[in-house]
Amino acid sequence: MQLVLADDHSLVRAGLRSLVEMLGHTVVAEAGDGHEALRLIEKHQPDAAMLDITMPGLNGFELATRVVAVSPSTRVLILSMHADPAYVSQALRNGVAGYLLKGGTTDELRVALDAVARGDKFLSPSISKQVVDGYLKNTEPNADPLATLTPRQREILQSIAEGRSTKEIAAVLEVSVKTVETHRAQIMDRLGIHDVAGLVRFAIRTGVISADQ
Repeated sequence: MQLVLADDHSLVRAGLRSLVEMLGHTVVAEAGDGHEALRLIEKHQPDAAMLDITMPGLNGFELATRVVAVSPSTRVLILSMHADPAYVSQALRNGVAGYLLKGGTTDELRVALDAVARGDKFLSPSISKQVVDGYLKNTEPNADPLATLTPRQREILQSIAEGRSTKEIAAVLEVSVKTVETHRAQIMDRLGIHDVAGLVRFAIRTGVISADQ
């Protein structure tokens, strides 16, 4: 199976590459941020993409929703340090094939990769049954607090929460400052949040960014 790895820590990527190749799979490309990962997935059309949740630009959740548009056959495996039910449920809502905790064993990685290769789903054993049960009971659209935002608005929300200025966001997205300001106003209106600090707290709570960022 061919994979793209995406994690913003180069040493983590190096360790993952070594393990993945030891298990008989091939890493065709690595990325350190979400935008780069999306470009590489579109370019290589891999069988699978192993994504960290917390990455600059596009987080793993948002990236997972975009992979299907650029590489429909690529299956997404989230690799995360977060076992919080909210994170797992968000990943499942976004259509990932698996959720593997970074604290897992090499055997768990093997099982996860084999499951993804077969087209099956995988969740780390330490993720409780209650997480899955809770997800199944809350699959209606309003269960996702980010569902009211467009993909571009979620991307801008992440950039705001990461501390980028309006000018910086406009430059990265290649749009006008006015467009970014309009999106920010719409985000605040749709979420009922009226200051940047509130947006940052919301982004942390919903897994858009990590509290460590």
